Amino acid sequence: MSLQEKLNAHKAKSQAGRPPEVAATFRRATEELRASGIMERVLKVDTRAPHFVLPNAQGSTVSSVELLKRGPLVLSFYRGHW
Repeated sequence: MSLQEKLNAHKAKSQAGRPPEVAATFRRATEELRASGIMERVLKVDTRAPHFVLPNAQGSTVSSVELLKRGPLVLSFYRGHW
C-alpha cells in the first residue's frame, strides 16, 4: 500500500467517526485555508528551506547555517498541544 493510499484510508477512518457538525467545521476550515492562498506560499518538495535562527528545545538559539556546517540537517516540526 502506498503512502497516499495509507493517508486516504486514515482520513476516511477518522472522518467516519466524526459527528456531522464537526466534519462540517473541518471542511469549512480547510476551505478557508485553501482560499487564503497558503498553498502557494508553502515550500514544495525538493525546495531548500531558507536559513533561519530559532530557539531549540532548551531555549538556546540555533542557526541553520551553523548546523549545516556539521552535516545534513533534519527539521522536526511539533504542532504543540491541542
